Amino acid sequence: MNQDRVVVTAALTGALTRREHCPAIPYTPEEIAEEARRVAEAGAAIVHIHARTADGTPTWSVEVFREIRDRIRERSDVILNFSTGAVGISREDRIAHIRQLAPEMAALNMGSMNYAIYSRRHKAFYHDHVFANPFADMRFFLDAMNEAGVRPELECFDAGHVANTVPLIDLGVLRPPFQFSLILGVLGGMPGGVRELIHQVGSLPASSHWQVIGIGLQQWRLLAAGLALGGNVRVGLEDNFYLQAGQMARSNAELVEKAVRMCRDQGREPAAPAEARKLLELES
Repeated sequence: MNQDRVVVTAALTGALTRREHCPAIPYTPEEIAEEARRVAEAGAAIVHIHARTADGTPTWSVEVFREIRDRIRERSDVILNFSTGAVGISREDRIAHIRQLAPEMAALNMGSMNYAIYSRRHKAFYHDHVFANPFADMRFFLDAMNEAGVRPELECFDAGHVANTVPLIDLGVLRPPFQFSLILGVLGGMPGGVRELIHQVGSLPASSHWQVIGIGLQQWRLLAAGLALGGNVRVGLEDNFYLQAGQMARSNAELVEKAVRMCRDQGREPAAPAEARKLLELES
């Protein structure tokens, strides 16, 4: 891990969040590409992408992902990271865009869990479902990513998800260098505390790159802790809408700008895409 440089990722849209929740969330390939340009100019080296239809519905269309890729490439050399996570979608549909388009990175969920949002104010659960990611699916996705030459980004929502890498490494389907996303604050996974982050970082295998992802306003506290621990960071409207309590971001770029200020306050500089490729060993 390079203590002087930080790889900043921007998660631009997600699958669950909608404009009713935050008006700045991009839907169309053009909107997503413009957000990618803005976050790259603000200091992000990676963009994490979910595809949407024009009305905001999640889509796994290879052609939509292709259009997103092409429009981003017209604007920036930012590293592309495509999602594979979904509920109720076949694994073949969830991997087709990775097979055909071969982005540099693709997210891979590392375990099953309850996944929910709970409102204390309304005393109600939202998006209450089981997020199923059995080992058979993980192997299926890893085989496809290895075949396409795509770096799997290992999405770990709980302590057991880090441990789930052990048999996959032993089988030889998960190969170093390892790319981890440590996601804290999703109901059903690990709480969003600094103690939990320290535990997760201490559990990682050798030859690991990692970033912290905090959900909601706790993102900023976790980002500060992740930077102090020497890690990389992710922000974006997929994870958190707010710059601070009561102040909603007007774009993904505003969230990246705040993250970059926090990096520099700790004496660390955000890596440009070309530098991030070297730091993360993405170049062959």
